[in-house]
Amino acid sequence: MRYTRMHGAGNSFVILENLHGELSGEDLGALALRICDPESGPGADGMIVVTPGEGDEDFTMLFYNADGSKGEMCGNGARCVARYGVEHGLVRDPEKIRFRATAGEITARRIDEENFEVRLNDPSVIDLHRLAQSDAGLMPCSYVDLGDPGIPHAVVRVFDDAFADLDALREKGRALRRSPAFPRGANVTFASVDENDRVRAITFERGVEDFTLACGTGCGAAAVSLILLGDVPGESVTIDMPGGTLNVSLRREGGTVRDILLTGPTAVVEEGEFALS
Repeated sequence: MRYTRMHGAGNSFVILENLHGELSGEDLGALALRICDPESGPGADGMIVVTPGEGDEDFTMLFYNADGSKGEMCGNGARCVARYGVEHGLVRDPEKIRFRATAGEITARRIDEENFEVRLNDPSVIDLHRLAQSDAGLMPCSYVDLGDPGIPHAVVRVFDDAFADLDALREKGRALRRSPAFPRGANVTFASVDENDRVRAITFERGVEDFTLACGTGCGAAAVSLILLGDVPGESVTIDMPGGTLNVSLRREGGTVRDILLTGPTAVVEEGEFALS
């Protein structure tokens, strides 16, 4: 089976095509477990399967986490698969890319060869003040569901020095990830804001069960929370994650937002063959 390995700001994915039944009969969750594990496959944070589109859409994106669970969507994965679609002739117009994920229709556009912009799903739930149980007791956070069914995110505001002890932060993320405050679990993004309104963040991802180098929907959720709470001004924010810098802009409408645009770099790491059996 031919695969392409890509990353968006360090967030890595293995992309497979199933446009003509190439994966017919395969258990895609089990395949994701094998292909995302660097000991049995190329290794990645997630697996994306490209299937035919519906109606006027260019294609469909099926996303699987590294633990084999199916995800609703993935922001950096969407940016990578948008580039994949352009470079593999699946897209009619690089300025108006349209595809579908479990969380709904996605639109994207090519900015240049490496940089792609994707419109994240509008939030279906925004709770700016939620208390969640952690190893240190109740912790205040914001809860944001992007899409419907939404991608669940908890956003926790921290001081910059919290990033000096990633082991301690990881344990907080692991505890919050499965907090009863989040019915379907949650990705947990820790974010700090400096004096220039630039954001530093890291996300403990559901399905990876660890920090990743970047999380696109985590950046989207952080932008929603920080802008609505007034922690950053305006309707755009630059977010530095361990793997690179991502930019988020949105349109604020009272206590909610829409048109969340995520922009950043993509890279093709390798192409190769993977044995299905």
